[in-house]
Parts: sequence; C-alpha cells; structure tokens
Amino acid sequence: MVEDTKQAPQRLLDVTDLRKYFPIKKGFLRREVGAIRAVDDVSFFINEGETLGLVGESGCGKTTTSRCILRAVDPTDGQIMFRSAVGEFVDVAKLPQSQLRLLRREMQMIFQDPFSSLNPRMTLLDIVGEPLLNNGIGNRSEREERVADALELVGLRPEFMRRYPHAFSGGQRQRIGIARALVLRPRLIVADEPVSALDVSVQAQVLNLMMELQEELDLTYLFVAHDLSVVKHISDRVAVMYVGKMVEVAVSQELFVQPRHPYTAALLSSNPQPDPRSRSERVVLQGEVANPADPPPGCYFNPRCSYATDICRTQAPQLTEISPEHYVSCHRAEEIELPGVVMADSNGIG
Repeated sequence: MVEDTKQAPQRLLDVTDLRKYFPIKKGFLRREVGAIRAVDDVSFFINEGETLGLVGESGCGKTTTSRCILRAVDPTDGQIMFRSAVGEFVDVAKLPQSQLRLLRREMQMIFQDPFSSLNPRMTLLDIVGEPLLNNGIGNRSEREERVADALELVGLRPEFMRRYPHAFSGGQRQRIGIARALVLRPRLIVADEPVSALDVSVQAQVLNLMMELQEELDLTYLFVAHDLSVVKHISDRVAVMYVGKMVEVAVSQELFVQPRHPYTAALLSSNPQPDPRSRSERVVLQGEVANPADPPPGCYFNPRCSYATDICRTQAPQLTEISPEHYVSCHRAEEIELPGVVMADSNGIG
C-alpha cells in the first residue's frame, strides 16, 4: 500500500467576523447618527502559496477588506490571524504599532494605479529601497544590492535605479511597484486591482510575471479585482462580496462552472465573452444596490433576487460550507440551479 505523502495546505491568513464601519455624523455637534457598513462580518482564509481572488461590484467593500488586513485601515471588530515566519499566529487587528511595523515586513501591497503610486521626485533606488530604509535594513550599498535584485526579479535592468518614474511606461511602472512590494521579501502580498489601469496586452505580461514570482518565491496573494477573466486566470479560489458581505467562496473552476449564489451567477453572466458559444442566458438584476448605511432586513441581496422568499427577507443567511471548499451565504443555495459560464482563459489574457 502506497502512503499518501501529500501534506495538507498550511493556513497563512484566517479572517473571522471582520467589520469596518465608518460613522455618519450630523448636526452642529457632529453627533454619530449611524454607520456605513463597508465590511460586515466577513470571514475567509488563505492557504500558504495560493491566490485568493476577491471580487464584487464597485463599493462592495473588497478594497476596504484588503486594507484592514494590512492595518492600513483599522478594523472596527473581528480577528485577522496571520501566521508569522516563526510559525505563530498573531492577531493583526490587535497588534500595537511597534509590533505591527515588524509584521508588515511579511505583508506588502501592490497598488492599483502605477502612475499616482510612484513619487515622481524619487528615483527607482529611492522608491524601491524606501521600505528597506524605513525598516532600518542594511547600509546604502546593501540597499542598492537589494533594489538591484528586486528590479531583476520583475524584468527591469538594475541600472534603471538611477532613473525617475516618468521614463517608464505604465506596465514598467507597475513592475516597479511589484519590485517595491518584493524588496522586503514578504510572504503575503495584497494586490489591489494591479492590472486594471493597464492595456490588455500589458495585463497579460504583468499577470504572468506575478504567477512566475509566486512560484519562484513561494508567495501568497490576495488578489482584489472586478475583471472576472483576470481573476480566473490567476486565482486558485475566488471570494465574492456584495455590500460588505461575503456571499460565496469556492475553488475557481467550480465557482465559474457551478455558482451557488444568485449574485455570483449574475456577475458571471455580465462578463464579456470572446466566444459567444460559451455564453449562457444573461441574468439581469433589477433594482439598485443596497445602501450600506441602511441595508434591508434579511439577506442584503433579497430586493434584487428573483429567487427570494419570505425567509430571505427576514433572516440574514450565514456563510455555510455546502460542499468541500464551497461556502455560500444563501438560504436556498441547495434548492436552486443557477447557470454557470465557462469562461475562456484567453479573454485578452494569455
């Protein structure tokens, strides 16, 4: 009998009941009269070495979620458990600033806009080397060596470090942003729509670079995006958000072929397809997106859902595992059949 030596994936990040509420203040005394529930009881995990795609419409809370994980924004409540390099889980949400600074060496971010995220007055040496300087790592010659290594990793020549951002194209600027994220040798990288500002042909190059770097450096990605073709190309699993809530999490291929939440099915059907034969019947949503400052009772999606019943309008569903590694927040997930969309990998992404 041959023993199965394959090890179970190790959990790197475990987020539980994450909330981020922004207070609404009115009147002369600026009294708090309510709150915008940007992130509302969100739970998910990321295994070491995988890519979790986080998708949803604009304003659904995906960027706020990613910034809470890095503590760029302080969460209102919840746990953000991260397994540090020494193997111990620490709650990022509760860390004091002194310890958070050290932990951030292991967690970095790639920003959306490659133009505004780079200081035009700084050379590449200063831009990519700034995290090293801020963390007191190495002397100037050692920092130059680390910057040169980071630039080579992303396909840029080390001698470019003396140049300024204006000398580079959009795709090259995003490579500079990736080099800046890599220079501290992190384990988790949060990529906030890293290719949305780039031409489609350049998107493919940057995505393929990120996948090569993940393999070479054993990186873990939280990949925030709204383009489902991009997400399918790079993600191992996909999480779908709607008005601050997590509505579905599944292995990428299963989610695209067999979605179990009506909102996920609507998102898939709205994505442009290069091959018209692969398109299923279009799911057209009625009504407006719920107001996160005044959400409807029950399921937040119920006013727009054609499958909604009385329980959907009165009781909020919980994120439940309905099959291995497939989590859905829907009362009727196991009753209804939803159309999947078999999306081609080559929707401009090669």
